[in-house]
Amino acid sequence: MLGNENKDRIQTYYRALFRAWGPQHWWPAQSRLEVIVGAYLTQNTAWTNVEKALANLRRARVLSLRGIRKISLSELERLIRTAGYFRQKAKRLKLFVAFLDERYQGSLNKLFARPTNDLREELLSLHGIGPETADSILLYAGNHPVFVVDAYTRRIIARHCILSEKASYEEIRDVFERALAPVAESVADFSDAENKTFAAGTAGGAHPPSAMSAAKRTALTQVYNEMHGLIVGVGKNYCRKSKPSCNECPLYAFLPKENLG
Repeated sequence: MLGNENKDRIQTYYRALFRAWGPQHWWPAQSRLEVIVGAYLTQNTAWTNVEKALANLRRARVLSLRGIRKISLSELERLIRTAGYFRQKAKRLKLFVAFLDERYQGSLNKLFARPTNDLREELLSLHGIGPETADSILLYAGNHPVFVVDAYTRRIIARHCILSEKASYEEIRDVFERALAPVAESVADFSDAENKTFAAGTAGGAHPPSAMSAAKRTALTQVYNEMHGLIVGVGKNYCRKSKPSCNECPLYAFLPKENLG
């Protein structure tokens, strides 16, 4: 069970980060398919490499369901080579489009109309989709209310003694979802940002606004979206795997005494 203390801490972290950095504008994409392709490509590589691969797909005019469906496997591999593991990822992208065609007549609208838990199980049954990729697709492409757990999340909660490093993905996801659900009931968390100016691309892990990041969504989905982006900002800029910059981090005041550097 999630103790009230840890529940309050996660809520406090969210509010502290959001007030410091504002909206993070995740996921940076112009379409739902671009989010899905990005979720596949970002596996085991840096986002900068993904951006290069996405740019190649755009230039070739194949960043669409029809484009991925029609392009040869070898050409798709060539275009996404910068993202690493390009042969595996090309096959998995082809597999996703085939799945969408067979089960949902090639319609993302029909896909994302499925109940969240049912669709999550379907996505997890596809080769090459693990929990983080499935939840990224659900949250950022489908606007389903699920929290995405990544390596940054694990590192931060371990260093802040919220959960063990050995906690399962599902345990961490459940903890964050239950802790953050009450935050979505307060519009104050969003109205604060409307009256502040944040430097695009410099606040945490922020991206410039995009069609997908500005899409309408429920308050709960938005809170999960923002918290994941805020955590990425902490992990990339401060809570690094080696040589963390704890005393410069917005969460420094909340770090347990035994972990103070």
